[in-house]
This record gives sequence, structure tokens and C-alpha cells, in this order.
Amino acid sequence: MKRIFSYTITAQDSDQRIYDFLRHHGYSRHIRTWLKQHPGSVRLNGREALFYFPLKTGDLLEITLEEEQPSENIIPVCLPLHIIYEDEDLMVIDKPADMPVHPSIGNYENTLANAVAWYFQQQNIPFVFRCINRLDRDTTGLLILAKNMLSGAILSDQMKKREIHRIYLAITEGKTDPAGTINRPIGRVDQSLILRQVDPDKGDPACTHYLQKCWHPKTFYPATLSVPQDGLSLVQLQLETGRTHQIRVHMTSIGHPLIGDTLYNPETALLARQALHSYRLAFTHPVTGVPLEFTSSLPADMAEFFPEYHA
Repeated sequence: MKRIFSYTITAQDSDQRIYDFLRHHGYSRHIRTWLKQHPGSVRLNGREALFYFPLKTGDLLEITLEEEQPSENIIPVCLPLHIIYEDEDLMVIDKPADMPVHPSIGNYENTLANAVAWYFQQQNIPFVFRCINRLDRDTTGLLILAKNMLSGAILSDQMKKREIHRIYLAITEGKTDPAGTINRPIGRVDQSLILRQVDPDKGDPACTHYLQKCWHPKTFYPATLSVPQDGLSLVQLQLETGRTHQIRVHMTSIGHPLIGDTLYNPETALLARQALHSYRLAFTHPVTGVPLEFTSSLPADMAEFFPEYHA
């Protein structure tokens, strides 16, 4: 994939070197090294330029980022791909349930990466897969893909600085408090590669805010459903950190596990997956600086439990 960035130098940026200008505009050390290794990728007023060249007001600086080879070990496969938004620098995808994000053992041809590889193969465009906010296999909803090195670097930096605001919807057992904050460290369970737990001694800091959106008592549902005695809550959750299984572990720790989450709620039988949905993403466009916000409606399997709720 090829992307050309053009900058008209203003008085504010005048008299600095190209190297400093790029560093201040989000070009990571990896990208700057790549530019050095690819002659012609940096041009000043139409001519090839080196990093130490000074910039003057009115200069035209052009940066070309081109990746000629797609990601290795990602097989293009025709799979459902719901694109919410796309431009030259990023994509926002609405991921379905039962779709891992990346290939792994036993999941070589059924992932989001496979679907995206197919999408770009049909356009004869080599594409490097860069997922900014990952979701578990059975978590539905919105995630961001970067389409070039620069957008990937800037969006990853936004994630580290918690500037990408993520809101989730989940269905939990019982009647939650109207609102609350769970501030409990999370760590790996001993002898397990997958399970996480609240671990005050060895865990990493983790903070989740929740807001109850709806609650229905057990009597609201058909008697044939194994609904808990205290009914079900639809909660909105916002993360300050991004630990593995953070929402699932935190909600379980306060006595309100997610329905369908057999990993942390083994007795659940209401849903074939954990009832967790990436509902809203808000962030600044990595190149234009324009604020962006996207939402995804509650998926059908979760909406069955709260039919009156429209996200």
C-alpha cells in the first residue's frame, strides 16, 4: 500500500531540520529508519532530501510510505467484513462473534485478519495488518485498523496515552448498582496461559467504570430460560486500562459475571458467547486531527434480552 503525505511548511515549523519535523509529527523511530533505507521517500520541493536539510516557510515536504509486501502468514479468505468507515489512513470494523482478530494455532483461516487480507487482495493492494484495539474472539463490535505505518504509530501512541475512548455494553447476572468504579489489579492465574484474576499482590493496575442502563427481573423472561433470581442488567462500561479480560474479570469480582462467559461463569447457559459488545469508539484522526466517533448497535443475540434498548 502506498501513501504520500504532503506538508506545506509554515512559519511555526521553519528553520528546523526535516528529522525534527518528522519526529514532531508522529513519525516513530521505526518509520524514520525505514525512510533512511528507502531513497526517494523524502522529497523537498520536488527533489530528494536528507534528514539534516533545513525547512523554510513555504517549502513543500513530501513523504512516501510504501509497503510492497502484505503481512506474512495471513491467508486471504472470503469472510464477512462489516466496514463502518474507511479512508486513506484507517478503517473501523464492526466485528462479529466467533471471529478471532489474529491467526493463531487452530485459527489460520477464520480471523478478521484473513477477511481484511481478502478485501485488499481483491483490489490488488498489499496490506500490512495493524489492529489498534483488539477484541476477544466472541466479543463483538468496533475496532480500528491502521492502513499505513504513520497512522499505525500515531494511533498506537493514542492507545498508550488513553486517548482512544472505548465504551462497551455487557449483560451481567443480577441487579448491579446504578453506577460504580472497579479499581482492582489484574494478573494471570498461576499455571494458566488464558485465565486472569484480581491479584492485589502481583497484578497490573486496572480500572473499569460501569453504568447500569437497564435491569429486568427474572419474571420478565420466559420461565424456560435459566435467568438468575436477581434478573439481568445491561451495563455500559468504560475502560481506563486495557488488561486482558478486564471487563469479564472485574464484573465477576463484584458478583455480576457476564452471561455466556463460560470461562469466568461456568454455570451460565443463556448465551453461546460472553455478552460483551464494543459499542462506541471516539478518537482523533491520526493524520487530519479531526475528532471521530463511531457507534455499533447492540447485536441481535444480546438485544433479545433487552428488546426495548436501542444503543
